[in-house]
Amino acid sequence: MSSLILKRLRNSNSIHNPTLRIHLFNRLFSSFSNPHFRKFAIPIHNQSVSDTSLVEKNKGFPSYYDENWRFRCGLRLWSSQATVEASNSDGLTVEGIIANGWVIYEEEESDWKSHASSIAQSIHLIKKRLRWKKLIPKLEILSEQLNKPDLWNDPAHAGKISREHGSIMGKMKEVNAFEQQLFEHIDMIKLSREENDAELESESLEALLTLRRHLKEKELEALLSGEQDPCSCFIEVQAGAGGTESMDWASMVMQMYKKWAEGRGFRVTIVDEMPGELAGIKRATIRVDGEYAFGYAKAEVGAHRLVRISPFDSNKRRHTSFASVAVIPILGDEFSHVQINESDLRIDRFRSGGAGGQSVNCTESAIRITHIPTGVTASCQNERSQHQNRASAMAVLQSRLDQLEMERQAKINAEHNQSLTDINFGSQIRSYVLHPYRMVKDHRTDYEVSDPDSVLEGDLDGFILSFLSAALDKHED
Repeated sequence: MSSLILKRLRNSNSIHNPTLRIHLFNRLFSSFSNPHFRKFAIPIHNQSVSDTSLVEKNKGFPSYYDENWRFRCGLRLWSSQATVEASNSDGLTVEGIIANGWVIYEEEESDWKSHASSIAQSIHLIKKRLRWKKLIPKLEILSEQLNKPDLWNDPAHAGKISREHGSIMGKMKEVNAFEQQLFEHIDMIKLSREENDAELESESLEALLTLRRHLKEKELEALLSGEQDPCSCFIEVQAGAGGTESMDWASMVMQMYKKWAEGRGFRVTIVDEMPGELAGIKRATIRVDGEYAFGYAKAEVGAHRLVRISPFDSNKRRHTSFASVAVIPILGDEFSHVQINESDLRIDRFRSGGAGGQSVNCTESAIRITHIPTGVTASCQNERSQHQNRASAMAVLQSRLDQLEMERQAKINAEHNQSLTDINFGSQIRSYVLHPYRMVKDHRTDYEVSDPDSVLEGDLDGFILSFLSAALDKHED
């Protein structure tokens, strides 16, 4: 947008409104000097010069900074800018646009007020989800900790503080940049109408529409602000009581998550699978790799209930089946909370199962690892070699132990995970009804759809977003 302003201001005499002309010039130069784009000068030869000497040497105008002075000034500048509400040349703010109550039409309508109102609503919602008013004091606290000389005596703690500080700073700068773009576009539309410039108006409307669509995507990202949300994850499915019928349902649930994950561009790997005697699976674990995989999948934790005419019942009676879903974040080495000692492990080797015939494994390549102090187990039999199965099983075990430690420390078991043994009537989070009517309903949010086939094909985003939004609103209350 700055290039568009610059192009239109090359011949400033063509802009007859002097107030608007000055405001556009100021916005142009402020975009170049904004901390989001600007880099501080680097001290000459990496020398540290005291603040007093800098001011004296430059007659009150320091031209370069030592690291600490630069950091403190940058923080104060950023904090002051973040607390000031952005506006356009007429003093219009995001809250002012919302208060005006401009009608929001479909995207196809070329109405700049509609686009601006939608953008303002999105910015307001993103700020609410980020808990904007609490971010600035939290950022200042983190910045003070980063400025302590002994911080890096504990590299793990320092890394955590640094990542959290960078994450908050990046989110706040991004939102402020969105506000600046909104008011630039509004000012350019005002300018185009005063100058009867149809081309400029068309370009500005298109820019507003692009920003409107982009912010709809950012609304979703703002829901995923948890520490583990960006992580990849394991999804575990286990059949409930009900024999073959429940095992078949567990297999359908696992296929649903595979299709959902692949549809989102995540990489899916089968880690462990125990087939049922006649059909389906008793339990299975997949690894889902991708940004925010855990943040989305955590909404699926709980018991899932199916009502249908059983294909395994010769009398064609209606059956109810249950399957339980658990989701575990993959934290990585830098996040891991539990140190696993080899002496605490019992490793069992066995032949992997299969369909028989050529699928039979004649070697003991499958691995089951038991963590003796906790009794937690993990197994893998889907890789070709024992070494690969061991590595996969260890990754699952590490994540399970990390999850147990997080539950113990933060008491988040009820929020993120539920017992795999509590699979019965009244405990389900969602019902999939195929007979006598067709509907899928989430009992936590009352979100429902009348096309269960699309849901079983992996169309879960509506349920996930509904749950994440409701959970955030409940937390706000």
